Amino acid sequence: MSYLVLARKYRPQTFEEVVEQKQVTLTLTNAIKAGRVAHAILFSGPRGTGKTTIARILAKAMNCEKGPTPRPCNVCRSCMEITAGAATDVFEIDGASNNSVDQVRELRENARFMPAHSPYKIYIIDEVHMLSKSAFNALLKTLEEPPPHVMFFFATTEPHKVPVTILSRCQRHDLSYISIDPIVGHLEMICGKEGVKMERFHTTWCYRHWVCSIMIRFSSFQIQSWTVT
Repeated sequence: MSYLVLARKYRPQTFEEVVEQKQVTLTLTNAIKAGRVAHAILFSGPRGTGKTTIARILAKAMNCEKGPTPRPCNVCRSCMEITAGAATDVFEIDGASNNSVDQVRELRENARFMPAHSPYKIYIIDEVHMLSKSAFNALLKTLEEPPPHVMFFFATTEPHKVPVTILSRCQRHDLSYISIDPIVGHLEMICGKEGVKMERFHTTWCYRHWVCSIMIRFSSFQIQSWTVT
């Protein structure tokens, strides 16, 4: 088996591939079709449930050369650059390490300029609850009067730490833990593609012993797949 981390190799690239979070993906799909995607969206939920993955897919949907579309093509320049993490107009920011007011002011200044190649400049801020109070205050003005070419997708495991003033300006989507059957089915699919023979007992065992998140399950499953034949 390739050493490439399975969670990355098999990360969903379309809304249809997202495991179980149907209410969220359906709502976003309908919003795209209606041309009513919010300029600021907050994805909240436990670690590894798909918050950042869905944000990336939504970024593709908005900036796809065939878009906005609920089914990004994944072959155009924009889609491929987002998949590779190299998109000029999509910025992924770790809120834990980029949480100062100066960094948010720099972001706000950058947001004023038009996108280089795409319809939208999209900022995906992971663990947004880690921003400082001053940073949130600096961000608030942009959320109140966003440029038409800018979108913010926030992800957090602790929405109660996000100021109410920010929450009130975001469309919120809550993701839940993923149940056993979809995960076991997904692991079995990976087994088939990776050429690993595992009985359903083993994939179920992997799930039950690492119940925190899909990322942890994939990592643990990769270790198990090296030892179970």
